[in-house]
Amino acid sequence: MIELTIADDVAEVVLNAPEQRNAVDASALQEMADAYRQAEQAGVRALVLRGEGKAFCAGRDISQVDPVTDDASGFLRGRLQPLLEQMAAFPAPTFAVAHGACLGIGLGLLIATDVVYVAESAKLGSPFAALGATLDSGGHALFFERLGAHRTFDLIYSGRLMSGAEAVAAGLFSQAFPDDEVLAATRAAAAHAAQGPTLAFLATKEILRGLRDERQGLWRSVEAENAAQVALAQTEDFREGFAAFQQKRKPSFTGRG
Repeated sequence: MIELTIADDVAEVVLNAPEQRNAVDASALQEMADAYRQAEQAGVRALVLRGEGKAFCAGRDISQVDPVTDDASGFLRGRLQPLLEQMAAFPAPTFAVAHGACLGIGLGLLIATDVVYVAESAKLGSPFAALGATLDSGGHALFFERLGAHRTFDLIYSGRLMSGAEAVAAGLFSQAFPDDEVLAATRAAAAHAAQGPTLAFLATKEILRGLRDERQGLWRSVEAENAAQVALAQTEDFREGFAAFQQKRKPSFTGRG
């Protein structure tokens, strides 16, 4: 179900089960973890995540799940959360294409990605009330931080799905594009990032992780920025960037220290 291709320092991870709207089971999560690991080992400088067909990912494949015997903890804690953490920590800029249904785990995969470009007609939200379940995969944190408590309650209680354009307008993700343009825009952004100063981008990922996960305040964040800038000053890309600026030319970054 999960496919990986690598070209020009960019990995592309594809959910390829369009007949089931790319809904995932435990084996698909393992395949995805393996694909990210292979991409990391290959030293790619950017990664694109997308889904084939009419949807990015409609969530967990529950077609064969018996709620009486299902090991929810093993699936969520044992397989899903480690994958999401692995994705978020990927050592290069990551990009995702959100189109069609982006629900449940599908939403979580987007949350764990650095930059998400959204098709205007994409559908995001929490349909879990119809199953007697609750939103998972990090959805509560995303909605609360961006929408506030009242709008999050409304979205979850009603089961209403937001369009991609609405989600971007609300600040959930990066940019909205017409459906037939979003993939090309995402690939172009990843290709651009792959030519950038990779170590500087990783410093930004770590600083933002501290702000999000550790709730670091302004001055701790400034200290993190100071430390990152001092470390980056010793890298090839830092020296190349300054030289290019002074020589009034385009920099040629390698992503190396």
